[in-house]
Amino acid sequence: MGFGDVLDDETERIAKEVVDAIFVVHSTLGPGLLESIYEECLLLEMESRGLKVRRQWYVPIIYRGKNIEAGLRVDLLVEERVIVELKAVEIMHPVFTSQTKTYLKLAGKRLGILVNFNVPLIKDGMKRIIL
Repeated sequence: MGFGDVLDDETERIAKEVVDAIFVVHSTLGPGLLESIYEECLLLEMESRGLKVRRQWYVPIIYRGKNIEAGLRVDLLVEERVIVELKAVEIMHPVFTSQTKTYLKLAGKRLGILVNFNVPLIKDGMKRIIL
């Protein structure tokens, strides 16, 4: 593990709660539903754990000193630290990882969790992305 991969204890604690919540939602609902359903249920699951979560959080894009109104939204922002990008797709395209990295960069965050709920085993559908 390189130096850039080291996160503070609080971010790791939040990430552990997020991952656990993802497991609970997936084991309860299973694969095959719409992304919006998983988003709503994951939001409820994380809030029930006392986590502060923003849904469809607007990420400002500043280009040459100007705010570009591009409507970029992150699915979930947990405790102002962890970005959670949700998918419910047959195949995870590499662009989803690139997209999550860009969200982290633009938002000034270090940890993203990319999750695809449309898998038999949720551990196979999760990816940690650290900047």
